[in-house]
Amino acid sequence: MDSGGGGGGDSSGGAGAAAAAAKWRTDATRAFQYYLDRSTPHATGRWVGTLVVAAVYALRVLSIHGFYIVSYGLGIYLLNLLIGFLSPMVDPELDPSAAAHDGPALPTRGSDEFKPFIRRLPEFKFWYAITKAFVIAFVMTFFSVFDVPVFWPILLCYWIVLFVLTMKRQILHMVKYKYVPFNIGKQKYGGKKGGASSSSSKD
Repeated sequence: MDSGGGGGGDSSGGAGAAAAAAKWRTDATRAFQYYLDRSTPHATGRWVGTLVVAAVYALRVLSIHGFYIVSYGLGIYLLNLLIGFLSPMVDPELDPSAAAHDGPALPTRGSDEFKPFIRRLPEFKFWYAITKAFVIAFVMTFFSVFDVPVFWPILLCYWIVLFVLTMKRQILHMVKYKYVPFNIGKQKYGGKKGGASSSSSKD
């Protein structure tokens, strides 16, 4: 009788601990998402933080002289993310309608609608994926099972060749379909400038 009662108490205690752990996980996820959403408009601060994380990872790898295979895998993954960041959401080579117009073009009539460049991988998701990749790679450096002995100069040379070939193909794709994935040099409009000019004209 007593043993049965004790078993019931253990099961109820285990259920309570599981419920508390689930609640803590939910609260932590909600808090993380809250601060992640708040960081969205602060692009400069986000990227500075990512550079700090990348520097910490680099110092960790250089100090222990290992985990080069992890760094190589990280480099391949970052290259894949970069291609997604530089590519349009609709690839003209895969979309017959876009290919027929020879890629994105400016409007020629007043009724035409200008469609700005839309990335396949948005900037925020690009930043988040890079930061998460560096954090995961940093954690992996604490487990010796991932420290596979390799001759790292070969991996570095292979990654450089792969990077050059991939970026060359991407640049040729940009030239062929006439799109620029950056806002550098594009004209920007602001309301303050117009207000200042109107006030000066009144004077």
